[in-house]
Amino acid sequence: MISELRSITTFVRTVELGSLSKAAEAQQISPQAASKALKQLETYLGVRLFHRTTRSMSLTEEGQRFLEAAQPALLGLQQALSTARQTREEFAGPLRIVGPRSVVQTIIGPVLEEYCRRYPDVQPDIQLDDRVGNWVEERVDVGLRIGISPQDGLIARRLFPLQLIICASPAYLHKHGVPMTLHDLSAHRCSVFRHAGSGHLIPWHVKVGDSLQEHLVSPTISTNDETVELGAVLAGEVIGQIAGPTAAAHIRAGHLVPLLLEHMTDMHSLFIYYGSRAAQPVRVRHFIELAVEHLSGNKTFVLAADELRLAHDRGVKGLIPE
Repeated sequence: MISELRSITTFVRTVELGSLSKAAEAQQISPQAASKALKQLETYLGVRLFHRTTRSMSLTEEGQRFLEAAQPALLGLQQALSTARQTREEFAGPLRIVGPRSVVQTIIGPVLEEYCRRYPDVQPDIQLDDRVGNWVEERVDVGLRIGISPQDGLIARRLFPLQLIICASPAYLHKHGVPMTLHDLSAHRCSVFRHAGSGHLIPWHVKVGDSLQEHLVSPTISTNDETVELGAVLAGEVIGQIAGPTAAAHIRAGHLVPLLLEHMTDMHSLFIYYGSRAAQPVRVRHFIELAVEHLSGNKTFVLAADELRLAHDRGVKGLIPE
């Protein structure tokens, strides 16, 4: 098929430019290759397309009819090939994604897997970092961030509320008892998250009435890695305040027990950020659309109030005096 297309292109270009040598030059092939292509086309069609003399070439009647039929079709086919190449280029190249190391590791995997399956020529470059850098200087295409409101200067779409759940393993509660108030936490072993960028210990954020407050706990364990913190909580070493996307599956499986539910906050949300819609490459826009499709309102990462209450009651049963 490609050979026939090359021969037809040579034929049409010869007519348009008035000579075989110019047609060869336009296609960046040798005159010999152009002449061979024309001969192959005539052999394939079983007709002569040109009257040839040493000084000129003119169309035969069959050549004229073939030109009238082939020229529009060739133009359409060339446009189709150009569009296909352009589409491939739009869905190729780097895609720089940033997000906080905590939380995002849990949720981004399925989105990336589906995106890479659909667009194998795109090369995602994922940087997980709890600091918020300069997105323009770092040439970021899209990011995921935790916040109460969108970051200034960027377009943002809210994906789902981020619950911060105080929880412990059943083994910890059997050994150390169940805290009934925030004040009780001072007598318990607690984990505290250390901000990877600043190195500061991050207070627990709790809901008190209708307000969001910081609650300082004395850390038995501190770490800047959520996986390490989760491991310590699951092992029964400490009570931790774990983000909903990380804790949800373990709570549903009974491996973690949510505590002090009246103080659980969901005032923060996970947002997906990106720059100007007008300047957005197609590969970026499709990643954003896929992330929104998979994550917006995703109940996998958010526990309903009745789920939390049931998990709490089941986890503390027999540990609290009636």
